[in-house]
Amino acid sequence: MTYKPLLGLAFLVLSLHIFGQDTKPIKYTASNKGKIFFSWGGNRESFSKSDISFKGKNYNFTIKDVTAKDKPKGWHIDYINPTRLTIPQTNAKVGYFISDNYTVSIGVDHMKYVMDRNRTRTIDGYIYLPDTELGSAFNGTYNNEVVFVSEDFLKFEHTNGLNYVYAEFARYDDISKLFNIRNTDKFQINITEGLAGGALYPKTNTTLLKKERYDEFHVAGYGFSAHAGLNLTFFKYFFMQLDLKGGFINMPDIRTTSNTAESASQHFFYLQRVIVFGGIFRI
Repeated sequence: MTYKPLLGLAFLVLSLHIFGQDTKPIKYTASNKGKIFFSWGGNRESFSKSDISFKGKNYNFTIKDVTAKDKPKGWHIDYINPTRLTIPQTNAKVGYFISDNYTVSIGVDHMKYVMDRNRTRTIDGYIYLPDTELGSAFNGTYNNEVVFVSEDFLKFEHTNGLNYVYAEFARYDDISKLFNIRNTDKFQINITEGLAGGALYPKTNTTLLKKERYDEFHVAGYGFSAHAGLNLTFFKYFFMQLDLKGGFINMPDIRTTSNTAESASQHFFYLQRVIVFGGIFRI
């Protein structure tokens, strides 16, 4: 009697038993490579002081240490109203995981910058408009003089908005184990940090020296930013992310009037507090 068939059958049964014990379903959240994600949300901003320089025919002056604030909407239906998406301060991003931990993405931060009006400021430069222009009331040479800058003198705001269009490289790390979370397909905690750079495309609302109001989109400069955040993923596909984002903006070519020869320039630092909601899917 030969025992080879029996030995072969026993080996097959043992192999199936062993492989059956080791085979476990792979969690969707165990690997990120190849996934895409998108997010949408809102922000609050703070801005450093900045010097704003204005130049044109018959004037060239700088208003120093200008302060500004954002223009929050609060929790509002406009964030999800397709016809009014640009009214609140918003953040949008689409990205791709090139590996389990690293992403590349493009995004738009729609911030709002409103210069504080009717304040005492230091002005350096000159204004010599023709007597036929209403703004000639402000004519003179300003040698670092402290003057009251009224609304009649200047209204200046990037309110539709201070649009930062950027490309970003970021890292994500799953820290769920630190909180003893076993099933990350139900709930996962990630930390993320990244660097970005891009262009500023503001729609600047300006009334300067009683000239006609100007409010048009224009590529005005560039910016750089960095962020750190906490990402909370629910049921594999949905997430909420809280970010702290800071950066530098330089705009040497801000349109202020309908005359292309007239412009403003400024640079400043900013800090954003961001909350977004989004989805993540494998393609």
